[in-house]
Amino acid sequence: MELAINNSSEKLSVSDAVFGREFSEDLVHQVVVAYRNAGRAGTKAQKTRSEVNGTTKKSKRQKGGGARHGALTAPIFVGGGVTFAAKPRSFEQKVNRKMYRAAMAAILSELNRQGRLKVVDAFDVGETKTSGLVARLKEFDLGQRPLIVTEEASEHLYLSARNLPYVQVRDVQGLDPVALVSSDTVLITADAVKKIEEWLA
Repeated sequence: MELAINNSSEKLSVSDAVFGREFSEDLVHQVVVAYRNAGRAGTKAQKTRSEVNGTTKKSKRQKGGGARHGALTAPIFVGGGVTFAAKPRSFEQKVNRKMYRAAMAAILSELNRQGRLKVVDAFDVGETKTSGLVARLKEFDLGQRPLIVTEEASEHLYLSARNLPYVQVRDVQGLDPVALVSSDTVLITADAVKKIEEWLA
């Protein structure tokens, strides 16, 4: 298949397996959830009644004081332990390489079908100026949340986009499924397309 290049009469020949793949919602959902879970710290920790720093001495006499109870570290008392205390754990989900690549290809193919994948010959800014990047982006109809993908994003481009809250910049190595699905439009260079094709084919 071929991808049209913006502001050019030329077209870019690409693999159907990467940019013409059938969309699988279940696969994409699984990979996106797994990617986000991998970024979770999983460091939440609470104390059980045996771990709370407090006396385990019986708080009052057995009879004549109302309800019977032992240690004040019990969960029903303020300052006591937690009944089912959370402990540090990993949220990691196993996703093999073949599934990950298939999901990336499915997302890119769906973006292409919806007209949300715009290919350009090259994209960069000459200096680190946010206003310069905003001016460049106005040349394209990218929506509220654009994603810029280049083969190797320059420092000027990264720094220029840093103050724009909804503009993301990725090079091919840093491309991830969450960035793709959360963007309105993906602006990608021809060199990046070829590198992605080599990676996912």
